[in-house]
Amino acid sequence: MSITLPTAIATLHRPGLLVRSARAGLEWYRRDSHLRRLLGPGRPPAIGAALAPLMAAEEMLEQERRSGHIGYSAVRHVSLLIAILA
Repeated sequence: MSITLPTAIATLHRPGLLVRSARAGLEWYRRDSHLRRLLGPGRPPAIGAALAPLMAAEEMLEQERRSGHIGYSAVRHVSLLIAILA
């Protein structure tokens, strides 16, 4: 069974500040340039195909955030949430 976009987004329980920041960033989101930065060089995958790697990367950052990992980047976390919400 595959996860649909609304289901995937509904399962995200993140702090309000992260979510509000991501929603505010939607206005400036540019899919091609942002996905290249988040997923690496090359042609960005189709909308549905991009969701799985974005969700996986966001989950890793969420675990870093919760554990207080020194390498955690709130900027990257918000960028991933923007791409997931877009």
